[in-house]
Amino acid sequence: MLSLLLIPQLGVASQAPDATGAASLAYPITPERRALLNTIRFAEGTWAGGREEGYRTLYGGGRFEDLSRHPEIAVRRRYVSAAAGAYQFLPSTWKEASAKLGLRDFGVLSQDQAALYLIERRGVLMAIDQRGLDAASLARLAPVWASLPTASGGSYYGQPVKRRAELLQFYRQQLGLLRASA
Repeated sequence: MLSLLLIPQLGVASQAPDATGAASLAYPITPERRALLNTIRFAEGTWAGGREEGYRTLYGGGRFEDLSRHPEIAVRRRYVSAAAGAYQFLPSTWKEASAKLGLRDFGVLSQDQAALYLIERRGVLMAIDQRGLDAASLARLAPVWASLPTASGGSYYGQPVKRRAELLQFYRQQLGLLRASA
């Protein structure tokens, strides 16, 4: 089971190679960051037990196969949304993040990097790195991910939301497993 938690780090490199030929990451994946990314996936319903298939999830739970680009498939459920991937990127959000980071596909590594970009843009990446996930950080991220609770505990968008205590417990569990495997 533990190896499944680490699979997302093994995605196809999307960034341009550095001078050594290795893909350079704008955002290195630390245990704290992986635990946060896993927690967002858990909240968004794309956790899938840590398996890579969560990176191929459409809004509403359907799947897509091609990770060469954002699928841009609008799904009509309770809401209409073209959100896709592990972090349920809207096409416009994906275009912004992928352009900013120079991402060339919608692969696992690219999705992780784009999510970390959005976390940094909300001003909480350094806090997560230093102190881990807390209620204030969840609230700062709520405008990006509808399933994360605001300070009052509801969704920023009026959609279903995971409970703060459940998310913080999941984060701590993930962080413990990741640190133990490091």
